[in-house]
Amino acid sequence: MTGRRRARRRPARNKILLGLVLVVVFAVGVALGQALHDNPRPGGVQTSFRTLPPLTATRSG
Repeated sequence: MTGRRRARRRPARNKILLGLVLVVVFAVGVALGQALHDNPRPGGVQTSFRTLPPLTATRSG
């Protein structure tokens, strides 16, 4: 033998890491869905207000 030990498998740690990755991916998906839902649709009705200046009175005569 070469003196190397066989690497031990750690299925419990791998399952925990996989679970954490899935939770993070799910949270990112929910956040993205909420962000897309909150944005208004393009091309909607847009109201604009414009203030007109007062007309000046002129005297004739």
